[in-house]
Amino acid sequence: MTSTGLEAVWRGRTFGRIRRRDFLARLGGAATWTFPSHAQRSAMPVIGYLCPESPGLFASRLKAFHDGLAEIGYVEGRNLKIDYQWAEGEYKRLPALAADLAARNVDVIVAPGGAPVALAAKASAANKRIVFEMGGDPVQLGVVDSLSRPGGNITGVSSLSVEVSPKRLELMHELLPTATKLAVVANPTSPTVNSQLEHLRSAAEILGVRLHVLNASSEKEFEPVFSATAQQSLGGLVFTSDPYFAFRSGQLAALALRYGVPAITQSRDFPTAGGLMSYGGDFAQSHRRAGVYTGRVLNGEKPSDLPVQLVTKVELIINLKAAKILGLAFSASLISGADEVIE
Repeated sequence: MTSTGLEAVWRGRTFGRIRRRDFLARLGGAATWTFPSHAQRSAMPVIGYLCPESPGLFASRLKAFHDGLAEIGYVEGRNLKIDYQWAEGEYKRLPALAADLAARNVDVIVAPGGAPVALAAKASAANKRIVFEMGGDPVQLGVVDSLSRPGGNITGVSSLSVEVSPKRLELMHELLPTATKLAVVANPTSPTVNSQLEHLRSAAEILGVRLHVLNASSEKEFEPVFSATAQQSLGGLVFTSDPYFAFRSGQLAALALRYGVPAITQSRDFPTAGGLMSYGGDFAQSHRRAGVYTGRVLNGEKPSDLPVQLVTKVELIINLKAAKILGLAFSASLISGADEVIE
């Protein structure tokens, strides 16, 4: 499929009934490149790694990124240095951290973990080559000019986590077919929140359910969200796609069980931590591919010549133990259609 065709798929795809089977969008033909020898380098290259969270919360994503780098022959400490900047969950610090990296002697800035990081890197470090990883549409958000020709000094990888928020609503409705009201949790500071809520409202109208939108942009607002859902008999809780939510899956899973609230998020970390279910993009794939692209940029390829890659694998993970605790039962169709079932 051509990059133009992929862009059309991105624009025209409907998410009422998305298939969960794995198909990976591949842009262009197989690329070839050479690995520069140590003798060809005047100095060890340096990556500036801009991260919205802490090292502990980002460990699995960082491992996938290192795996991608290794595919191109780069290993931290052997032939590569990485200068890390951690925002520790304070996303408002990202622009300043990006500017700090831009002022340093780094060869490329990596901006993983969502749209806020990519936007901060582009705004504050435009003089550097940038590779991003995110879950939304980078064209719609103004990160790149187009998927096939990103423009400027930036390219990267995007998944479908943001685009499939309506599917999470559909899955919750399938689990709770008699519920007339469902709650949606949104982060009002997210650059994708308005488009997600618009699509969720359209999906709710088709499903015949009413939505109650609850806002949360900090950890202290999580418990009131679950409390309100339980007290107002809102049925189930559907989280919009947002990195801040994804990286706090353990806390959200504990609250869901404490308040007896069925919930679904974008990240497999949620059911793994004891939550009910998740539906979203494969973060291991997207971070690994970001590592591959970073290696290619270090090898001399221009970001503007590297089309944005789309990781279109979307996975459904369900937790049968959590369902039993909540007094719920997944249908046979949901179980058979899941990519992973946690017993």
